[in-house]
Amino acid sequence: MSRVTLDRPWLEFDLGSGMQVLSWALNRPGVVSARRILWREVRNADLPRDLDVDGWLAGELQHRAARDAVTMLTSRDIRFFAEHKTMIGNVEAHAVATVGLSNAERVGHRVDRSGQDWGTVNVALRLNSGLTQTALPEAMSIVVQARTAAILDASLPLPSGLATGTGTDCVAVASPPGDIRYAGLHTEIGEAIGRAVYTAVLQGARQWMTNTKENTDAAS
Repeated sequence: MSRVTLDRPWLEFDLGSGMQVLSWALNRPGVVSARRILWREVRNADLPRDLDVDGWLAGELQHRAARDAVTMLTSRDIRFFAEHKTMIGNVEAHAVATVGLSNAERVGHRVDRSGQDWGTVNVALRLNSGLTQTALPEAMSIVVQARTAAILDASLPLPSGLATGTGTDCVAVASPPGDIRYAGLHTEIGEAIGRAVYTAVLQGARQWMTNTKENTDAAS
């Protein structure tokens, strides 16, 4: 049974058992075996320009006895994490997302974000279905597609058009090892992934936009 625990500045997604995890996370990227996925909330003051971020994070994880965890960083207030579970047939997809859009981008363009806080959209997905290592990247492609669709539907305008993500997004996909070879949009797996991730990311994006408006109104 998967479980999400908030222990600020940490957010822990316990996968319930050891799984294969595909990600480009800062700690343990690529395809690894892991029992949990972590988020570490940071502020600009935590990460000065001359900091060895890998070394700093390794120390933080060592202190938490969590060097084995796939770990992502975000400056989003992780108290506003969003999660959604979808069941399609026998497939359960459990998505957890932290959504900050302060460094939003539209794909194919770049905005100068120097001197600003960075948000990041970090998504972790747990599947109960056993995938092959060829189906795992296909599952990740559905996560990315669903995340992008949700950000588009949140309708954050940029000079180049609506935002499609941020410059520092990260995705982690976990599943048991298995013999399922396909996870596209025509499959129950693809439908479950898409619905779970889309719902969680859209909820997180709308919450970020509400928070940002409230902060702006309070300062004016």
